[in-house]
Amino acid sequence: MAAGGPSRSERKAAERVRRLREEQQRERLRQVRRRPPRAAPRPRRPLPWPRPAPAVSRILRKAAAERSAEEGRLLAESEDLVTELQGRSRRREGLKRRQEEVCDDPEELRRKVRELAGAVRNAKYLVVYTGAGISTAASIPDYRGPNGVWTLLQKGRSVSAADLSEAEPTLTHMSIARLHEQKLVQHVVSQNCDGLHLRSGLPRTAISELHGNMYIEVCTACTPNREYVRVFDVTERTALHRHQTGRACHKCGAQLRDTIVHFGERGTLGQPLNWEAATEAASKADTILCLGSSLKVLKKYPRLWCMTKPPSRRPKLYIVNLQWTPKDDWAALKLHGKCDDVMRLLMDELGLEIPLYSRWQDPIFSLATPLRAGEEGSHTRKSLCRSQEEPPPGDRGAPLSSAPILGGWFGRGCTKRTKRRKIT
Repeated sequence: MAAGGPSRSERKAAERVRRLREEQQRERLRQVRRRPPRAAPRPRRPLPWPRPAPAVSRILRKAAAERSAEEGRLLAESEDLVTELQGRSRRREGLKRRQEEVCDDPEELRRKVRELAGAVRNAKYLVVYTGAGISTAASIPDYRGPNGVWTLLQKGRSVSAADLSEAEPTLTHMSIARLHEQKLVQHVVSQNCDGLHLRSGLPRTAISELHGNMYIEVCTACTPNREYVRVFDVTERTALHRHQTGRACHKCGAQLRDTIVHFGERGTLGQPLNWEAATEAASKADTILCLGSSLKVLKKYPRLWCMTKPPSRRPKLYIVNLQWTPKDDWAALKLHGKCDDVMRLLMDELGLEIPLYSRWQDPIFSLATPLRAGEEGSHTRKSLCRSQEEPPPGDRGAPLSSAPILGGWFGRGCTKRTKRRKIT
C-alpha cells in the first residue's frame, strides 16, 4: 500500500457511511412524498438533480410559511432542481399571459386610432396583412384565440362550425375594399381561406391569398393553370396532401384540385396565392397594417418583412390584435381591440363611409363557372345564392344547418401534424 493512502478497513468504513447517507436521503424523500418505500430500486443513469421532481414541485406550490422543516431541507438540498422548476413555472405563466386577450380602454383606443389614421394618410405605399381575426365577426373561428381552432385542439376538444356558406364579408372586409378604392391601400396579403376579401369587391390583382381560397379549384395540367371559381366550398373531399376535388377540367379533362395550403405544405400555385404580387408589394411598402393575425405564421415569410433592408429602411408596422404577437416589439403602434371596432373608428377618422355588403352585388357570382351537366351531385355543400330566401336552380346542396362541417380546409385539414399519403 502506498504511504499516506487509506487502508482497506478505512475505505470500507467510508463506503458504509456513504451508503447510510444515501439510504437516509431516500427515506426522507419517501416521507415527503408519502409513498411506501420501494423494494429494490432499479439502477438508473445519474441525474443532474435528485429524482423526486414531483415532490419538489408540490412543495414549491405551497406558501413558504406552510412548508415544514423537512420540506425546507429538501428544497435546500435540491437547489438545481428548484431553479429549473421555477424557470419552467415562469415560462408557463408567460405563455398564459400571451394568450390572454387585452382591450385598450375607449379613450386610449381612440387616441391610437387617430395616430393610425395619420399613418394611413401619410403612407406612400400601404399594404394590409390580414388573419383569421377579421372573420370572427362572420362566425368563422380564429386559430389561436380563447375559442380558436388550435386552442380547442390543444385542449382535446372537437372543432366544428356552422355552414360557412352563410358567412359574409365583415365591416373590416368592406372597409379595406373602400380604402383600396380610395387608393389608400395598395395591396392586401391574407392568410384566410374563406374568400371574403374576394366577395367584398377587392380586385383579384389586389389580393394575395397565401393559403388559398375555398371557392376556387384549378387545373394544374393546363398551362397556364385554369381557374374555376365556384359558389360553394370546393374542399369537401380534400385534406392535407389530398387536394383532388372530384371534378374534371372542362378543357383537358384532368382532375381539378383545391388551392388550400395546409400546415406543413408549401404553396406553389400562381393564383390565388399570388406570391409574386405579395413580394413586390412588401418590397415597395413604407407602411404595413396587420389586422387580426397572430403573425406566428406570417413571421416565417422573410420576404414579407424586408429583412434584407437595414432596420431604418423597413416599413413602419401597425398591429391590431387582442393578443400578443411576435412582432409587437417591432411595431410603431399596437392597438388592442377588435378589428371591426378599430376599422369603424378609423373610417370615421378618415371621413370615409363604409359600404354595406350586398349579395346582389357579390362579385363571386359574375366570376363563377357553372357546373356542367352531371356535376351537380359532385358536392353536398350549400351553394351561395343572391337571395337568401330562394335557393339557386338545380342546387343539391345541403339545407342550412348548424351541424359540424367535416373535411376540407376547416375540418380534417386543420389537424396539426396529421400524416397522410401524398396524392399527386
